[in-house]
Amino acid sequence: MRRIFPEPAEAVEVAAVYIGARRPPPPGRPWVMLDMIASADGAAAVEGRARGLGSPADRAVFFALRAMADVVMVAAGTVRAEGYGPPRLSEEAQAARIARGQPPLPRMAVVSGSLELDWGSPLFTDSPERPYVITAADAAGEGRRRAEAAAEVIATGSKGTADLADALARLGRDGARLVLSEGGPSLNGALLRDDLVDELDLTVAPSLVGGDAIRIVRGGAPPQPVRLPLAHALEEDGYLFLRYARA
Repeated sequence: MRRIFPEPAEAVEVAAVYIGARRPPPPGRPWVMLDMIASADGAAAVEGRARGLGSPADRAVFFALRAMADVVMVAAGTVRAEGYGPPRLSEEAQAARIARGQPPLPRMAVVSGSLELDWGSPLFTDSPERPYVITAADAAGEGRRRAEAAAEVIATGSKGTADLADALARLGRDGARLVLSEGGPSLNGALLRDDLVDELDLTVAPSLVGGDAIRIVRGGAPPQPVRLPLAHALEEDGYLFLRYARA
């Protein structure tokens, strides 16, 4: 993979580029990264799945970001659509995490209002640490009982909508310094609306999708556009890997 910006280089090591970046946690919560892929015309998925846009280089960036994160946050709809399982990393990546004082694998956090999840799936039965489930404080019934049996529940917010700022503060009190959000677009929109996005790691795929495909952010909008300066740009096989981060 070559670096285009800020300092051109014909060959860079992906993990070193991402892990070496400075990410100071904001007051009261972890640093929040969004990892997303989009086509050149802005589509975030093909036939409802982001994997249709990816490449081996994109997977390398995906795992480099996971290798840094303390918590991987994902919406329930994305868990269902993409078939999420327990977190996986290479032995080398796990050893590097241990050397940095982190557990071998990041902890998963699923954001769900309805709590309609497959509680017997490997995500909940095989993860090395019980996943978090982030939901509204007024969530009740069988879904709430099953969530509490399968995961550590963070209940905050009301009317079926979790208070993500409060949930992130809770994750910070539990020791998380870096939270990686893998979407989907509605979760990204909720984070953006509440000014909780510190970094966007965007892969631009060299393809045109057309149609009415979703964007990487949907729904939420901040009072004013959030400015994230470009921190680096990498390229391989026509794919662009762009990192935008708060100054």
